[in-house]
Amino acid sequence: MPALLPRFSIEQPSTLAEASDMLRGFGEDARAYAGGTELLLAMKYAGLRYEHLVDLKTIPGLDGIVEASEGLRIGALASHRAVERSPLVRERFPALAELEAHVANPRVRASGTLGGNLCFAEPHSDPATLLLCLDAQLATSQRQLALADFLVGPYEVALEEGELLEAILIPWLLAGWRAHYRKVQFHERPMLGLALVTGDGQARVAIGSASPTPRRCAAAEALLAEGRLDDAAEALADEAELIDDLEGSAEYKRHLIHVELGRAYEALLSC
Repeated sequence: MPALLPRFSIEQPSTLAEASDMLRGFGEDARAYAGGTELLLAMKYAGLRYEHLVDLKTIPGLDGIVEASEGLRIGALASHRAVERSPLVRERFPALAELEAHVANPRVRASGTLGGNLCFAEPHSDPATLLLCLDAQLATSQRQLALADFLVGPYEVALEEGELLEAILIPWLLAGWRAHYRKVQFHERPMLGLALVTGDGQARVAIGSASPTPRRCAAAEALLAEGRLDDAAEALADEAELIDDLEGSAEYKRHLIHVELGRAYEALLSC
């Protein structure tokens, strides 16, 4: 017999403040609901139980993709498909548009949201790895914080009770800077994601899906700036805390990091 969703009620606030109040009032019996592509599956198959889902889609203004003085502002409820097709994203951050075009499957891209993806903090996911290298900041209902500080652990983020994500803020890249994202995927979810951003003789590099959380590697970035590609790949693999699992052995993943970092480096050199 197929798994069934537990019974729950859907609450529909009209403002972010109202949504925050609902979450605080219901406490652990409630969860914010955006696209639902991860949450509903977890409730169906992983045994999560919430009596109330607070539907953020009823709040206007949380799905815009606009220019701001500091950079690009992507509303937390912008879908992956909307980010992929945004002319502004395609022009200013083509690597992000390309990444979003290959997130999961068409259903997830149509209904899943970028903000929901970040808040769910699934370790085997694409967007956060590239966003780390783009120095993304997150605006919540209470504060602004760096993405690196937001990602606490697998399925764990730094949101406090009642705190909600409003937008993702991406600073404009300076002239001459380029970004590239690569992933290796054999099954339903990626086993390895690698982001590289270069310019002015500097580099930013991050690893995802092979690590408990997406993470940048300062040692690898310094080595890349010196042109020491193989040493940078080794440092990146060490940062990832590679393990043997169903996706592959740690040794194989280390090999793939060398391969994909080299390919990313070549792709940016050819730009």
